[in-house]
Amino acid sequence: MRLLVTGGAGFVGSNLVRAALRHGGYADVRVIDDFSTGVERNLAGIEAEVIRGSILDGEALSRAMLGRDAVVHLAALPSVPRSIADPVSTHAANATGTLCVLEAARRADVPHVVVASSSSVYGANPVLPKDELAWTRPMSPYAVSKLSTEAYALAYQACFGLPTLAFRFFNIFGPGQRHDHAYAAVIPRFVHAALRGEPVVVHGDGRQSRDFTYVETVCRVLLDAVTRRVQHAQPVNLAFGNRIELQTVLTQLEQIIGRPIERTMLAPRPGDVRHSQADTGTLRQLFPDVAPTPVEDGLRATVEWFRGWLPAPAPRERAGHAEALGSTVAVTSPS
Repeated sequence: MRLLVTGGAGFVGSNLVRAALRHGGYADVRVIDDFSTGVERNLAGIEAEVIRGSILDGEALSRAMLGRDAVVHLAALPSVPRSIADPVSTHAANATGTLCVLEAARRADVPHVVVASSSSVYGANPVLPKDELAWTRPMSPYAVSKLSTEAYALAYQACFGLPTLAFRFFNIFGPGQRHDHAYAAVIPRFVHAALRGEPVVVHGDGRQSRDFTYVETVCRVLLDAVTRRVQHAQPVNLAFGNRIELQTVLTQLEQIIGRPIERTMLAPRPGDVRHSQADTGTLRQLFPDVAPTPVEDGLRATVEWFRGWLPAPAPRERAGHAEALGSTVAVTSPS
């Protein structure tokens, strides 16, 4: 199996590349990434061909497609707040970028393309759990761009006979997820702050909930989809119905690290959805053998990864933490 992963230096992409090479059958893995959000250290020690370039660069993308048996399209500009700050760049990377990937795959006769959409497309629809045939009402430019992503994939299936599968990712977390930028997701920010004895920031009251999904489980589903060339005429939720409040995540983290976590509560962010939970019927039908990693086990593995990666806090930081244990802290709503 000759696999191309767009955005392969990113969080999910690099985990997928490692999983593909580790589990065999994918001796030939190629990555295309412009390293605008992905980082080179994510691919350290990986025996994969890397093409440094944007999916908006037709020449680089055509080279990346040559001889591929399948494409997993993960390249994107993530984050709701980022899209509000710069909607044009988000549209270019996510909507136009997906169109470029699908057209390049069609021209290169690649027989299977999997794309990553997002649960954010449900937006203002309050019904839980979220069924793939439920109405969508995006609340941010990011959500609109992801609705375009899945719509283009399904249109290419209908118009050109290109076998495609559009997954709606929910809140993926795990080792390798960045905490160190303005648009970082909630769990890496929580873990990083907690391990350093710093307050965690929560946008909102902490009672907002998300269907958190461990990255290893996501990679297992993606590889199974590629191996069996699974296609579907509708988007597919890639989550397992594990709706958890942010305050509960913090409580679990306190149990894992063995000390209280200070919280700083801020106002809710524009474009954030209050609750999210996947209906799992279609996923279970297409992938009956996939067993999800429990969220608490995934949190434990994420904490251990951060512990191995982070420098120890300075003595002054430790002292400050000891004095602040009795105070209250905040929770950040996920992007």
